[in-house]
Amino acid sequence: MEIAVAYVLNLFTPETWEAFQRNGSGVSGFKVRQRNAAENNVKPGDVFLCYLVRLSRWCGALEVVSPAFEDSTPIFDDPDPFVVRFNVKPIVLLRPETSVPIFDDEVWRTLSSTRDFEPGTSGWTGQFRSSLRKLDDSDGEFLLRRLSMQADAPEEYPFTDRDRRQLGRRSTVRTLDREVVVEVPDDAEADAATPSKVGASTGPSDDRVSITMQARLAEIGAKMGFRVWVPRNDKARVGEHLSDDASKALIDGLPLNYDDVTLRTIENIDVLWLKGRSMARAFEVEHTTAVYSGILRMADLLALQPNMEIRLHIVAPSDKRDKVFREIKRPVFSLLDRGPLYEYCTYLSYEAVTAIASTPHLSHMNDSILEEYVEHADD
Repeated sequence: MEIAVAYVLNLFTPETWEAFQRNGSGVSGFKVRQRNAAENNVKPGDVFLCYLVRLSRWCGALEVVSPAFEDSTPIFDDPDPFVVRFNVKPIVLLRPETSVPIFDDEVWRTLSSTRDFEPGTSGWTGQFRSSLRKLDDSDGEFLLRRLSMQADAPEEYPFTDRDRRQLGRRSTVRTLDREVVVEVPDDAEADAATPSKVGASTGPSDDRVSITMQARLAEIGAKMGFRVWVPRNDKARVGEHLSDDASKALIDGLPLNYDDVTLRTIENIDVLWLKGRSMARAFEVEHTTAVYSGILRMADLLALQPNMEIRLHIVAPSDKRDKVFREIKRPVFSLLDRGPLYEYCTYLSYEAVTAIASTPHLSHMNDSILEEYVEHADD
């Protein structure tokens, strides 16, 4: 019996795509946290469909020719974080200039992940949050045909001003033990939602959205058996949106033994999930701000307590996703003593929070379900 081919998303940056080809185009790699997906979602004979993040272009197709294995020999960086690997055989390899933009009308209107959205709107990017997601068979077959046609008769897609900014954005700084990726955001791409911009909204409706999202996170945590902290100033308003059972999970004080400065920092975090006397996860909801305040608070927390074991999340609308990733890679956040903030703090979209909240039987699940939804700035 013939085993069906699966089409699997493989994300590259322009830099890792160049490194992949420079090293022979025979090995594709993923991070340790993706080991389970690598082992469960991919088998020899499947096809990786390669997508260039930052440029939003389809750049290649690779046949998987081995099971997953681990190897830290430097290919993509040194030290190399992409140690969960597959041997692959190229089917199509395109230069960034000839890679097919996802906004190409035929591509956009065909793919199930984009065709229900208007170009320029948010919401569709959640389908491209991480590698190793299986694509619909029809999407995979279409993309493989489209990439093969492009390889046979290459058409140039000139870089836009935004593309050129994206290509020039990545920089590295050498620390004592490694190179760290940093970004200095371009003023030309300043967030239009900041209060200083014309048309920015900082009114009550925005505040209600933020409170609603805090309540949704509190409800999820309570259903999973966590005790939940929200700042004292928000507690009454958040409580209005909670079920009776979730309201009982809210705590009046933090059972933590830290110095006063650390405690004041922690007390202002939008939502905390706690087990016993330990913090499991912290969430900062960024709706009306320029995403600085939440990232600063997370950085302050790690600077004050560099050995703290806690998962950190910035929660924001989809149209702020790129802004979050740009800001979290600023040098001030990337050069913490513990290591870059983006290694410990992930992005969670409003849509992802809503999807998690709608998941049946949350009370029988643990918080690892969040790993299916979070997005990492260093992917």
